[in-house]
Amino acid sequence: MGEDRELAVRDWLPRTAALLVGTLALATAFIAAYVGALHQPTPRDVPVGVALGNQRAQAVMAAVRARTDKIKPVEYDNPDAAGDGLTAREVYGVLSSGPGDGLRLTTASAAAPAAAELVTQVITEAARQANLPLQVTDEVPVERTDPRGLVPFYLAVGYVLGGYLASTALGLTTGTAPVSLPRAGLRVATLAVYSIVLGVVGAAIVGPVLDIWHHDVPAVAAVGALTVFAAAMIAAAIQAWLGLLGTGIVILLLVVLGNPGSGGIYAPEFLPGWLRGMHRWNVTGLATDQIKSAVYFDRRSMGWTLSGLVVWALLGVLGLITATMFHTHRQARRAAGARPTGTGEPATDG
Repeated sequence: MGEDRELAVRDWLPRTAALLVGTLALATAFIAAYVGALHQPTPRDVPVGVALGNQRAQAVMAAVRARTDKIKPVEYDNPDAAGDGLTAREVYGVLSSGPGDGLRLTTASAAAPAAAELVTQVITEAARQANLPLQVTDEVPVERTDPRGLVPFYLAVGYVLGGYLASTALGLTTGTAPVSLPRAGLRVATLAVYSIVLGVVGAAIVGPVLDIWHHDVPAVAAVGALTVFAAAMIAAAIQAWLGLLGTGIVILLLVVLGNPGSGGIYAPEFLPGWLRGMHRWNVTGLATDQIKSAVYFDRRSMGWTLSGLVVWALLGVLGLITATMFHTHRQARRAAGARPTGTGEPATDG
């Protein structure tokens, strides 16, 4: 009995220690990522459009750029192209000539209220110093029910969370790696149905239930379903290859790095340099941008974000299938190696 208990402790202790060390590492990374990224937002190179040939606006933008790096001028061939850049989410504002000898600043606070507010403050001060009247118009405002513009981010976080939790739950009950390709197909189908359901539920909550958005509920549901499926398939693929360790990596990628790097709390231009481009490829950032595009902006702004989510979903499906094939093949080889031969000796691989 004493030897059995000692063996059990020897078997239990390393696994428990490894889990606690892994949890400690994730918690440490969580604190470092969130506090490091969000404790002191410092805007830099926030893009503002200006049309070539608009000398008055260009002169003010040049003066702004000479004084601060908070604003980055983005030049367009004509005013129409600059306006398209605003609705396509390439810039947070467009500066142009206004009535008389004044200026007009057109912003899109729905992209990021803090960025639009910064642009307005900087340009207003520049116009005052140039002694030019300034007219400010918010062309794409946030809903009054979401004045800080955080609902797209929190909705995206909920979708991503639901996706990887569903994958983890299936992994715990049926095994992280499916035992056959038909089982892998069943897992993909199950997660696809779950994704559609959660996409609809999330859209209904922010739409009819809480009455935050009064339009584009089907588009939000579609974006939500794709987001949930992408997160679920990434988690399923990583867990199928790495087992329990994969869950920690999933949390690191989708939550610890994904949330602060999404640009959902602060615009990407407000984040430290190592996080500024992350929203272009991490699932939470892609989903946040996609929801904003679906609710507020021109559908042309959906291009890369939609493609990025589709790519993640397809990579997840491919990863799950290849992991299943690998494990199935390895189990078959083990079974063949353990099968007795006619001479009573174990069968060899040769």
